[in-house]
Amino acid sequence: MKVERLAIEGAWLMSPGRASSAPPQRLEWHGIAVLEKYVGHEISLTMDSLSVSVGGAVRGIYFTDTIQESAKYVTCINGAVQEVVVDLREGSPTFGCADTVVLDDQRNSGLYIAEGLGHGFCALTETATTVYLRSAAHPPGDDGRVHPLDPEFGIEWLTDEPALTAQDAAAPTLAALRAAGRLPRVTGPRDGARFTPASP
Repeated sequence: MKVERLAIEGAWLMSPGRASSAPPQRLEWHGIAVLEKYVGHEISLTMDSLSVSVGGAVRGIYFTDTIQESAKYVTCINGAVQEVVVDLREGSPTFGCADTVVLDDQRNSGLYIAEGLGHGFCALTETATTVYLRSAAHPPGDDGRVHPLDPEFGIEWLTDEPALTAQDAAAPTLAALRAAGRLPRVTGPRDGARFTPASP
């Protein structure tokens, strides 16, 4: 299992070792014990969900907007998606920055997204199916949103005509959420940083 750190602290790309390009009959698509050695703490992923999107769909930017933040691990099991990670943690050295990776059903890579980070995606194929594992329960309506086309992020979405849901199109900008005090914040020294959730 190959583990690569993205430009944003707390985001990791995991790629299983593949001996050939033939579709695997059996695949270990995440190795939490391996990832724990890199992030430096125990990871518990207990909840899962599945998302199916049509080509050109852009979703996000989502973040946990409750007292119990959750980390996520996402992989694409059919088609391909552009996954975007955004640092929404005030006080973080990469606050407001974004990084992107492509997940697909050929490389079978997975993306770990730590607490306090936002994420979104764009479906790159006619249909795309992604699976999410979360470290905490996900009650309906607990996600905060930032407008996925907010120019402050500088995201280059891999579609000429991004299709947004009505909720995403009406989402506030990063500046608006920051002014309202609704973003996570870094607390404590950087070598032992913890992230406090946004205010309700």
